[in-house]
Amino acid sequence: MSPVLAGVLQLLALIAALALAYRPLGDYMARVYSSEKHLRVEKWIYKGIGANPNAEMRWTAYLRGVLAFSAVSVLFLYLLQRVQGSLPGSLGFKSIDPDQAFNTAASFVANTNWQSYYGEQAMGHVVQTAGLAVQNFVSAAVGIAVAVALVRGFARSRTGELGNFWSDLVRGTVRILIPIAALSAIVLVACGAIQNFSGIHSVGQFMGGAQEWNGGAVASQEAIKELGTNGGGYFNANSAHPFENPSAFTNLFEVFLILVIPFALTRTFGKMVGSVKQGYAILATMATIWIGFIALMMWTEFHHGGPAFDAAGGAMEGKENRFGIGGSSIFAVSTTLTSTGAVDSFHSSFTGFGGGITMLGMQLGEIAPGGTGSGLYGMLIMAIIAVFIAGLMVGRTPEYLGKKIGSREIKFAACYILITPALVLIFTAASMALPTPPNSMLNSGAHGFSEILYAYTSGANNNGSAFAGLGADTQWFNTTIGLAMLLGRFLPMVFVLALAGSLAEQKPVPATAGTLRTEKPLFTGLLVGTLLIITGLTYFPTLALGPIAEGLAS
Repeated sequence: MSPVLAGVLQLLALIAALALAYRPLGDYMARVYSSEKHLRVEKWIYKGIGANPNAEMRWTAYLRGVLAFSAVSVLFLYLLQRVQGSLPGSLGFKSIDPDQAFNTAASFVANTNWQSYYGEQAMGHVVQTAGLAVQNFVSAAVGIAVAVALVRGFARSRTGELGNFWSDLVRGTVRILIPIAALSAIVLVACGAIQNFSGIHSVGQFMGGAQEWNGGAVASQEAIKELGTNGGGYFNANSAHPFENPSAFTNLFEVFLILVIPFALTRTFGKMVGSVKQGYAILATMATIWIGFIALMMWTEFHHGGPAFDAAGGAMEGKENRFGIGGSSIFAVSTTLTSTGAVDSFHSSFTGFGGGITMLGMQLGEIAPGGTGSGLYGMLIMAIIAVFIAGLMVGRTPEYLGKKIGSREIKFAACYILITPALVLIFTAASMALPTPPNSMLNSGAHGFSEILYAYTSGANNNGSAFAGLGADTQWFNTTIGLAMLLGRFLPMVFVLALAGSLAEQKPVPATAGTLRTEKPLFTGLLVGTLLIITGLTYFPTLALGPIAEGLAS
């Protein structure tokens, strides 16, 4: 079987699996967030944290819950790392330095999982399981909760109430993430991923010295890192490591976990607003971009550019033989079009255009299908922008799902789409202008610039993957990327929830003959075009200096 055919068959199998899970999972999540009943374990949690799950919240109260919970999470994870050296199960690792502890705490709470350290050489069992793994669950649940609040803003009328943050957080964790992650961990263990609490042990002599590995609860963290679109791995090689991702099957299974909730949330959205066709329109937009990016990635990575590529069957540098170009391309596109950041190959070793595709996927805003929750609310924001543009073209007040998109709503949406590009471009420019940060680049020229651009694109968009050539464990990069992750995560949430509150207060507007049909293919095309044009206008100059220049020169 040719490598190209193998890659296409993997893609078709993945699409089939996602299609089978789409309806039952989407309907189940709609029931979870619409139910008035609380499980017994949930009642225990509410009692322990002193929350009233039945109290409706306006957007300001909902936002306070999000920010308060996240602030406490950052502080707890920071302190846990700072005292690691005194904890049992630390494997002899020292406490984490302040700048790196801040960066890691910000990273995992912001659902980014950027890692400027070697996981197997820095973090003991307690920090990995009680700190990082826990944040993999709750940070994903926070993203879903904010998305559900925005959906309620469309579904409700003449009220500013968006539900209860604490109820949404607990339900997302207890009823959705934990059960699916537990079953997925069992699958990964059965397929060869490790799950233990062993210490450091030698596995033989290599290049004149002993190679040492430590064990860990890898399968359980691997499951939620993909399912919650987190991405931080136990090992520096991440999902390229055989302990995390042993085979071609587990590679495809992990991609399935990355995509299943973001895609299924479009069904949840359709059910909650009372029109599954609206969900299908959002799904079609996400799927069009995702499949298109995979096709482009496979083309550029399979393209034979000389005798070395001919002999290898494509650009195999930095890729695992057990995954091949097809599996690596699917993983790379899926992880950068979501806020996952896990890698099964080194993106810095991709062709110039291939590396540019991974960057462009993040620069779209992580919305195709995006992160758990963040993908849906990001796409809905872009849908509002598209509706507004259509309204300008025909000279009528734009409407979406029966709600008027006035000046207040469009200002919230505009602020949302401006925050992340501003963070990326400002921090990238500062890093290139200052004398010290460029010293961390492994390469010079266009590829070196791409390393820094990729780092801030990944951080501000809460992705977490790296170009694997930038020495980011410095005070400058730990601090600035940490700030980019926190601001890129929580500032957009402010405008999402403000927009949700504004929409919930409106009374529904009846559809007329002049209303734009947002469930039709025409709107899907408009939305795809809006996404590509806005991203292109924002990032093309920097892409031209980095991956495009490198691709044209190779």
